[in-house]
Amino acid sequence: MRLLADVTPLRHPHYRRLWTSGIVTMIGAQLSVVAVPQQIYEITGSSGYVGLAGLFGLVPLIVFGLWGGALADVMDRRKLLLITSAGTGLTALAFWVQAAAGIGNAWLVLCLLAVQQAFFAVNNPTRSATIPRLLPEDQLVAANSLSMTVFQVGAIAGPMLAGVLIPVIGLPTLYLLDAIALLATLWAVWRLPALPPTGTARKAGLRTVLDGFAYLATQRILLASFAVDVIAMVFGFPRALFPQIAHETFGDPATGGFALGLLFASMSAGAVLGGVFSGWIPRIRRQGLAVLICITLWGLAMVGFGLAVGRTGHGLGLGAGLWIAFACSAFGGAVDMISAALRVTMLQQVATDEMRGRLQGVFIVVVAGGPRLGDVAHGFAAASLGTAVAAAGGGVLVVIGVALAALAFPMFVRYTVGRARAEMVPRGASVAPGGGSGA
Repeated sequence: MRLLADVTPLRHPHYRRLWTSGIVTMIGAQLSVVAVPQQIYEITGSSGYVGLAGLFGLVPLIVFGLWGGALADVMDRRKLLLITSAGTGLTALAFWVQAAAGIGNAWLVLCLLAVQQAFFAVNNPTRSATIPRLLPEDQLVAANSLSMTVFQVGAIAGPMLAGVLIPVIGLPTLYLLDAIALLATLWAVWRLPALPPTGTARKAGLRTVLDGFAYLATQRILLASFAVDVIAMVFGFPRALFPQIAHETFGDPATGGFALGLLFASMSAGAVLGGVFSGWIPRIRRQGLAVLICITLWGLAMVGFGLAVGRTGHGLGLGAGLWIAFACSAFGGAVDMISAALRVTMLQQVATDEMRGRLQGVFIVVVAGGPRLGDVAHGFAAASLGTAVAAAGGGVLVVIGVALAALAFPMFVRYTVGRARAEMVPRGASVAPGGGSGA
C-alpha cells in the first residue's frame, strides 16, 4: 500500500475541486493536442509544418510565461485564473469555427495556436503558484504527483478518443468538445477563495520579471533542474513525428487512426502507471541524483522508440513494431513523471510565495517551451534523416547531455531533500524585499 499514490491532499476541498475538474478539462485539452497537428498535416502533408507549430507555440510561451508569472505575484491569483481559463475556452471555440467552416489555412491554425498558448502560458504558472497556498508544504510532493497523474490520464484518454472519433465526428467537433470541457475548470476556479498577492511588488513590468531572474540566479539547484529538463525535452521528445510515423510506418490513413492515438497516448500511459504507484516518491532523499537517473532512462527509452520505428517492416512486423514503440515511449513517460514531480516540488519549496509566480513562469517556459523547440528540431531532422534516425539520435543526445550536466552541476548530483534554504543561496547573498538579489 505504501507504493500507491498518497491521496491526502484530496481532503482539502479547494484542491479536490481543482483536481477533479482537471480530469474533464485535460481530456478535452488533449483532444486539441491531437487535432491541431493532425489538421496541419492534413492541410500541408508535411512534418516540417507540424514542427513549425512548435515555434508558433514557443514565442508566446516565452513572452507570456514570464509576464504571466509576474502577474501571478502582483494580482489576485483566482481572478487571473478565471480570465485565462475563459480566454482558453474562447480560443477553442475559434478553432471549432475555422475547422467547421473548412477554411483550410495552416497559417490561421498556427496563429490560433499562438493565442491559445499565450493564455496557457499565463494560466499555468498561476495555477502552480496557487497550490502551495491551498496545501501544507509536506503534502506538495503528493499533490504534484496527483496533479500530474490527472494530466496524464487526460493525455491517454484524449488521444485515444481523438484517434477513434476523428473518422466519426471530424476535427471540428473535437475542438468544440475541448471548449465545453473547460467549463469544469471555470467552475472549480470560481469556488476558490480570494488569493491576493503577499509580496511588495504591485506592477507586472519588466523590472518585476528581471527581479525574478535575479532571484533565480541565486538558486543553483533550480538552475540545474531547468537545464536538464531542457536537454530532455529539446532532444528527446519526438512528438512532431507522430502523424508521419503513424501514417508511413504503421499504416494509418492520412486523416489519422488507431496508431496515431496510441502514439500520442503512449508516454501518458506510462506516466499514469508511475503516478498510481507514486507513494514511494516522497521518500526519495537524493532528489537531484534521482532526476538525473530518470532523464537518462528517458533518453534510452527514446533510443528504443526510434529503433522500433526503424526496424518495423525490416525484421519487425507492423503490430510488433507498434507495440514495442508504445512500450518504449510508455517507459519514458513513467520516468519523466517521477522527474517532473521532484522538480516541481523543488521549485515550490525553495521559492518564497512572493517569488513563486515568477519562477513558475520561468518553469513553464522551460517545460512547455522545450518540447516546442524539440518539435522544430525533430520535424526538420526527420525531413532530412528520416523519422527513425531523428527519434533515436535525439535519445542519444539526451544521454550525452545529462552526463555533461552532471559534470557541470555537481551540487545537483549531491542535492538531498530537506537541506536548509541557505545552502541554495551563495554565501554572502541576501534576497531583497522586492525579490531581487542583494548580493
